[in-house]
Amino acid sequence: MGFGDPRVWLWRWRRNPLRRRADRVEAWILLGAWALTALVGVFAGLTVSRTVEGELARERVEWRPAEARLTEQVPGSPPAPSGAPGIERVWAEVRWSAPDGSDRTGQARVRPGSPAGTPVTVWTDRQGRLVTEPTTPSEAHVRAHLTGALVGIGVAALPLAGARLLRDRPERERLDQWEADWARFDALRHRGAS
Repeated sequence: MGFGDPRVWLWRWRRNPLRRRADRVEAWILLGAWALTALVGVFAGLTVSRTVEGELARERVEWRPAEARLTEQVPGSPPAPSGAPGIERVWAEVRWSAPDGSDRTGQARVRPGSPAGTPVTVWTDRQGRLVTEPTTPSEAHVRAHLTGALVGIGVAALPLAGARLLRDRPERERLDQWEADWARFDALRHRGAS
């Protein structure tokens, strides 16, 4: 009978002369903790995943691209005309019009060496504030599920930590009982040896 044998795992549930009351209590604590861990982890993960995906979908609907213009010359040299779009971007001040018609300014990533007045596409929310470009549906799906998984794992750790704390008392009781049994055994052994 090795460690992979289910009888080893379930020894607290089987009748045997070595099983103590503390072992039964610990078995119920472990069963409850694992069940709670599974339920709480899955529920929290799914809830957060749906919430994040819904929020990202709302952003895709509400956030709009707007044309902004650079307010000043951007430092740096312009990208080489290789035909490929330049990947390097630097922060620069841009100006755009909010939905209410007011002028706004803020920082956006632009190509180095761009002259003042160059048009730049920025993303704004309903109030005309700068935001990042919204995620695509597939990016949102991945982000939502990763976030849900991380939250589910984190929340699932709470019942396990609680079970560990609850198991400490029966563990101490069991060790105290073993110590008392060993003391009685030693006393009997010494009496029998004399």
